[in-house]
Amino acid sequence: MTYSYKTIPSPVGDLKLVASDKGLAAILWENDRPGRVRLGAMVEDADHPVLVETGRQLDAYFAGALTAFTVPLDFAGTDFQKSVWQALLTIPFGETRSYAEIARQVGRPSAVRAVGAANGKNPISIIAPCHRVIGSNGALTGFAGGLAAKERLLGLESGQAA
Repeated sequence: MTYSYKTIPSPVGDLKLVASDKGLAAILWENDRPGRVRLGAMVEDADHPVLVETGRQLDAYFAGALTAFTVPLDFAGTDFQKSVWQALLTIPFGETRSYAEIARQVGRPSAVRAVGAANGKNPISIIAPCHRVIGSNGALTGFAGGLAAKERLLGLESGQAA
């Protein structure tokens, strides 16, 4: 399978949007760790309808005008990873959850570290809001886009939720 991509500017750095024929497959960070998200061959296609719509929705999100995304998603990962990523989609805008809460939600209460690992490999950052997952003590923990980006996204959302 060949994926289409385009790069857009954002308040948290350039984002590489990647789509399959089924939907959005990834949002990659400017300084993303190579291999964090494994995808096949890619071709640049700024006019791909999923990428155009994703860019439009992200612009609205960063402008404070969008709190829920509606682009189709095409997650590629293990069944466990997909269950964690689906759980991320249930975290309401402006709220956070701990890794332990996500582990309980997916029916694996002792798999807190595995949830953390799956969260770290979330291919569709921002839309599948891994930035809303924090440590049980309330501390911001690892984030593919960096802790400054995580803090900025949470700040954007808490300001809108207030």
